[in-house]
Amino acid sequence: MRNAFFAQMGWRLLFVGLLWLLAGWSLASDRVREQRIANEIEDAIVVGDPLWLKAGDTEFLAIHTPAEKGPVRGGVIILHGRGAHPNWVDVVQPLRSILPAHRWETLSLQMPVTAVDAPGGAWAGLIPEATPRIMEGIEFFRQRGINNLILIGHSLGARMAVEFEAAAAPPEIEALVAVGLPADRKERDGGTLGGLRRIRVPVLDIYGSRDIPRVRDTARLRAIAARAGGNSAYTQVEIAGADHFFLGLDAMLVARVQGWIARFGGAGPMALPSGSEGETIEVPPPAQ
Repeated sequence: MRNAFFAQMGWRLLFVGLLWLLAGWSLASDRVREQRIANEIEDAIVVGDPLWLKAGDTEFLAIHTPAEKGPVRGGVIILHGRGAHPNWVDVVQPLRSILPAHRWETLSLQMPVTAVDAPGGAWAGLIPEATPRIMEGIEFFRQRGINNLILIGHSLGARMAVEFEAAAAPPEIEALVAVGLPADRKERDGGTLGGLRRIRVPVLDIYGSRDIPRVRDTARLRAIAARAGGNSAYTQVEIAGADHFFLGLDAMLVARVQGWIARFGGAGPMALPSGSEGETIEVPPPAQ
């Protein structure tokens, strides 16, 4: 079944995989630090179930939270930001723990992290290492019979999501949510701006009015890039008073994201794998 899964991805995903293999010769991530983070948080998880996935020779932590009742609308894969983890209290934990109340299953992935003393630009080397982990997240949901997925990233995780979707465009990803998405003005053909020009699925680009400069000051460029690529389902939302971590505004963030993905994420509800019963809620298909 796994071979069939990768075959569905086509040549674009093969290209991404080759980039990952090349990156593997000089991994930017610190696996020892990552393991230490996982050990510290695994026993503290209250909502959801910790599990271990494997991408290549790398095992990594993920947190799966089933929908509270059916029928499930789809799956949400969540990517945390720089130096964080899949149960990070800001942005990540509220999304992964509250969306299941709205009939979404969530899977929050531990993304690669750099060493504490790594140079400032080392984080960029983590981006290609994210690809096989996202692929494993997609496969996890596929094995559960859930093939309409939303990809949500925060900060560096948002850039990982954008670059992954731009290169791979797997059919299971119905929409993408980027929270606090940073961009580099110099990378017009690559990075965030180049990625947004190539993405065809609906995108919610949500950030705060008090966000970090690389997010706040490039908002117009991100919108221009998405629309230059012909993405009519790109939406940009600024939340007044919010900082990069939406401190004190978690409820507003979740409400905005939930409302948007209910509109754009998936063609309709499905039965829960567990066979739970529930009210059917019609979800509009993605905009064409």
